[in-house]
Amino acid sequence: MVTVQKSYVDQGSRTSGILYLVATPIGNLEDMTFRAIRTLKEVDVIAAEDTRQTRKLVTHFEIPTKLVSYHEHNKQSSGVELIRLLLEGRSIAIVSDAGLPAISDPGADLVAEAVAQGIAVVPIPGANAALSALIMSGLPTERFLFAGFPPRDNKTRLAWLEKLRKQEGTLMLYESPHRLRKTLQAMLEVLGNRRIAIIRELTKRYEEAVRGTIEECMIRIEEHQPLGEYCLIIEGAESYTELREQYIEEAGDWWAELTLDAHVAHYEAANLDRKEAIKKVAVERGLPKRDVYNAVNR
Repeated sequence: MVTVQKSYVDQGSRTSGILYLVATPIGNLEDMTFRAIRTLKEVDVIAAEDTRQTRKLVTHFEIPTKLVSYHEHNKQSSGVELIRLLLEGRSIAIVSDAGLPAISDPGADLVAEAVAQGIAVVPIPGANAALSALIMSGLPTERFLFAGFPPRDNKTRLAWLEKLRKQEGTLMLYESPHRLRKTLQAMLEVLGNRRIAIIRELTKRYEEAVRGTIEECMIRIEEHQPLGEYCLIIEGAESYTELREQYIEEAGDWWAELTLDAHVAHYEAANLDRKEAIKKVAVERGLPKRDVYNAVNR
């Protein structure tokens, strides 16, 4: 069934309240919009992922609105109460710890239930880490896919990356500092040695963007301890393939006429073990290591 929401036209005739999705700063408080501040002051309740974090924000902007907790661990019970308040005509703003709510957080569940109940959902735009990282990455922005956080388990992570390998648009991921090295290693193995921008601490004093191939950036990460939350912007399959083919055509790599088997055999003859030879071939050809492994071990 098709439903139509006119956010501002029929407010006077609406019996239920409005659920506002309010963006908050991802680091720099100056990124808080006038509209966001006004909305948080006008609603009946602010539902926060972490009330301690949000209290700092509302205190800074002198927002007196009541705070309630809504997060992954209480979303079922808290969500029911928030929907009840909305159906009674109350207005509620939902915020995450930073950036746009309902992206990789439980706010999405509340939005889905509100839509199902015919409650108006209104976005209050603002800062977003993934899109901010994308536009400063230097990688193509015509098409992109936000994939959230990679799985923690290595086997699951490899399978997850395999599903993304043929995505033509630029990939956008979030990652924590203590899992960054393992994720980069898995990406090199599955996606190949693509161009990447590793961006951290967006809008904060130590904002930093490291750009290069995955292998080059891994060397940088080994030399500098990962700190802060990271956005990873990775070259898509289409751009990667086009640039690689252009490079081979222009540079005329010495191995261009060799089969994969012969290429691996060349390095084995130079006293590299088979695993290292396969890895070197994968890097030189810009192929996922597992593709080379599968091809030469049929």
